[in-house]
Amino acid sequence: MSAISILNPKAEYARAHQALAINVSAAKGLSEMMKSNLGPKGTMKMLVSGAGDIKITKDGNVLLHEMQILHPTASLIARACTAQDDMVGDGTTSIVLLIGEMMKLAEPTVVEGCHPRVITEGLVIAKDEALKVLDGLRIPVEMDRAFLIDVAKSSLRTKVHGEFADHLAAICTDAVLSIVDPETKALDLHMVEILDMQHRNEMESCLVNGLVLDHGGRHPDMPSRLENCYILTCNVSLEFEKTEVNAGFFYSTADKLEALLASEREFIDQRVLKIIELKKQVCPPGSEKSFVVINQKGIDPLSLDALAKEGILALRRAKRRNMERLSLACGGMAMNSLDGLSPDCLGWAGSVYEHILGEAKFTYVENGKNPKSVTILLKGPTKYGLVQSQDALRDGLRALSNAIQDGFVVPGAGAFELKVYKALGQLPVNNRSVLGVNLLSKAILCVPKTLVRNAGHDAQLIVNRALYSDKKAEGAGDLIVGLDLENGGLFNPASAGIYDVYSAKKQLIDASVVVVTNLLLTDEIMRAGLSSLK
Repeated sequence: MSAISILNPKAEYARAHQALAINVSAAKGLSEMMKSNLGPKGTMKMLVSGAGDIKITKDGNVLLHEMQILHPTASLIARACTAQDDMVGDGTTSIVLLIGEMMKLAEPTVVEGCHPRVITEGLVIAKDEALKVLDGLRIPVEMDRAFLIDVAKSSLRTKVHGEFADHLAAICTDAVLSIVDPETKALDLHMVEILDMQHRNEMESCLVNGLVLDHGGRHPDMPSRLENCYILTCNVSLEFEKTEVNAGFFYSTADKLEALLASEREFIDQRVLKIIELKKQVCPPGSEKSFVVINQKGIDPLSLDALAKEGILALRRAKRRNMERLSLACGGMAMNSLDGLSPDCLGWAGSVYEHILGEAKFTYVENGKNPKSVTILLKGPTKYGLVQSQDALRDGLRALSNAIQDGFVVPGAGAFELKVYKALGQLPVNNRSVLGVNLLSKAILCVPKTLVRNAGHDAQLIVNRALYSDKKAEGAGDLIVGLDLENGGLFNPASAGIYDVYSAKKQLIDASVVVVTNLLLTDEIMRAGLSSLK
């Protein structure tokens, strides 16, 4: 009897083949469930929460996050795959399939008596060879709009339907090109604001070269549309504020109360006058220029009235994240004090206008000078459709970001997996490592086979034609053959503009081999926490 069962007779444990069977069943179960979601022709899954909220998606990351996975091995695989999404934004479903297939193929070999260490040593050799194949397929990324749109399309078409994916791909590309530094290739995706509007249909989603604020002016006499605007962003209170310490004011006559109120009012009025004077300085009478104030703190009704009389559009209580982006979108600087105001503090926008949707007001700040922050406005008739669009959009943006920062992409449409299979078949290895190498070479074909199967074609026929046919795809040469899911034929993915993210494929091989190695070398599963002692 093992020490753990002597110390704790209530401990649950599974050993050797039983532990392997538990791990294999979890990996196969997760793989079978997500298999139908892979690729542009994959099907959707509907998730219903306890509160009745509906989410329709085929994004592997969303599925693994939203599902309640109780099995410890399945939970481990899910965490490894969602880490892939956090790192590179794509390839989650492929990792689940590859892990499931490798575990399924390894089980009979281990059951027959082969030690798992023999298989894992071969897997490491196969992984190194697969990464060499990946490096050989690399295509340098061009900072060209058409090329980047193709990269975004390849990612987005696996998340949403084709027409909408193409529309979103153009939006993502324009957003990334607006914020990327052309010299260092550095970009911060936090500078892309994603705002959703439940309105009309999804094909009306658009990119705004500036910001969209989810509130509007608070005075009926303020202009609702302005052109050639100076933008003052500030974090200054234009209303009475309570003191930070608990203080009281005592007065003996009504006149003293009036004097106190007048001095408080004068303090706020002086601040408003400074803004009005700056407006008169930069927007002289007869000029076509206008003035907008966006304040992070409050503006009281009397101050709003004074600003409205001067034709100034004032927005109060703007969100802090919007204040940070305003300076990047329009230029200028955010002011924490109105002392020393000058025209150098102001930003510039070509147009500022309000859009009213039901009871909600949105303010568009567009056409800034060299904007380094942009807004993607997603529209759609349903709430769950907007959530699905947001998830797809984030993946598209990260695919572009990773492609630019890696400097390379690889051909898609299963070309990498087919090439790895051929390379591993020709790899000279010793007798001990051949099991692990063969395991990865057979397992990796599950990705192209599933792609073809989900498109409604004969997987065995098309994949074998790609692997063994002497007749190469048109324009493919001896190197790159991909699977045409539309017609069930073969083609060169690069010439068709189908690219996968280099770091996603690298992570696919790395992460799957690490997880399978850990699961195969697990020879005992114990549940013996403190809860077992109760």
